[in-house]
Amino acid sequence: MSKPAPLTLTVTKTVSVTPNMQRLEFQGDGLSNFPTHCAGGYIKLLFTSNGDTDMTGLEEGERPVMRTYTIRHFDQTANTIEVDFVRHITQDLQCGFAARWAMSAKVGDTVSVAGPGIIQGLNHEADWFFLVADMTSLPALTAKLAELSSDAIGHAVIHINTEQDKQTLRAPEGIRVQWVIEGQAELTETVRKTEWLDGAISVWSACEFDSMRALRQYFRNEKEVPKEYIYISSYWKRGVSEDGHKVIKREDAEKAH
Repeated sequence: MSKPAPLTLTVTKTVSVTPNMQRLEFQGDGLSNFPTHCAGGYIKLLFTSNGDTDMTGLEEGERPVMRTYTIRHFDQTANTIEVDFVRHITQDLQCGFAARWAMSAKVGDTVSVAGPGIIQGLNHEADWFFLVADMTSLPALTAKLAELSSDAIGHAVIHINTEQDKQTLRAPEGIRVQWVIEGQAELTETVRKTEWLDGAISVWSACEFDSMRALRQYFRNEKEVPKEYIYISSYWKRGVSEDGHKVIKREDAEKAH
């Protein structure tokens, strides 16, 4: 079966959520074909090698550059999705042009997207939950929190750039949210110091590559969380473009298994 053709979406809203997070709302009739529960899944935004969103600028045979982002919210009635973009400080076009485009995007601008892809969910058969994220995976964590029952218990540990990047999250009362501020604490160490509760645990963790490896060591090897109760992934690697990260991620997965 051939993959569906990319959709052209229009920016209908842009909001600065925090100093380092910009939220864009996109609308397009093609979104009516997206699955109802696609929030937390991902789409791929298409760009030319110069960071332009006009695909007519591609040379014959040239493939678009794709950048992966999470669907934070999907409104099936309005055919809109919300996507959050982290402000990256970089001069590398291959590494940061998607974020720079989002920061300067205006209502009426268009972009082509492919997807959606679905991210593995939480195992809801667990007694308690441990969610770990940084700013790149915060939209996905937000969607995971929304899936939890009102009586769910556990922890959500989130690494952010500054104190001002804290967001108001809708989480069950029994989920303790901890914010880890860059330069004040370290994500992995904060997770290690967090209280381990009784019963079967369900882990969902997505963050920077090196942090992911340290957390995988902790949850899989030290705490021996069964594979069917754990999801650990890296969304990026410091100093490396998304294309380079894909290669490193694939090599790491082969070694891990």
